[in-house]
Amino acid sequence: MFVIGTVGCCATLRESKVGLGFFLIIIMIIFAAEVTAFVFGFIYRGRIKGDLEKSMKDVFQKYDGLNTETHAVDYLQSQLECCGVNNFTDWTTTPWFGQHNNSVPHSCCKANNTQCTGQLTQLDLLNTQGCEAKLEQMLQDVLSYAMLVILGFAIIKFFGMLSICVITCRSKKNDYQPLYA
Repeated sequence: MFVIGTVGCCATLRESKVGLGFFLIIIMIIFAAEVTAFVFGFIYRGRIKGDLEKSMKDVFQKYDGLNTETHAVDYLQSQLECCGVNNFTDWTTTPWFGQHNNSVPHSCCKANNTQCTGQLTQLDLLNTQGCEAKLEQMLQDVLSYAMLVILGFAIIKFFGMLSICVITCRSKKNDYQPLYA
């Protein structure tokens, strides 16, 4: 970006139509990429839910208390204060539940609660809301912010392209003295 900006500044100071044309083409390519990213972000925003649910169910089924997926699930449940994919009852269909005395992982316990054992009889000590909705909302928010940033940069690029066109198309007969004279 520094090199591109330097080319644009030098071309503007020298009033080089070739340099400004080159700079305009570079800015147009970046603008097209930003618009494309914005459109794809808008199109694929709705696909997050379906892909997320399938992936989460697979990872929750592999939960065994030891593997890397386990650590990811524990981190997710403790940070988002949730339990299971849709709710805490999702754990009843996993191998973990049957192998550990019909209990959910300790990451389902509410924060700072030392009395929680993960038993379903202690619902007041467990986070009962599912993780999918919370994670989906968080991802939607991040995507929305990213799309706003992309849109902001695209608007700036548009005005940059407009300025380049004005400078390039300006007539030399207007008594304007260039900076290098």
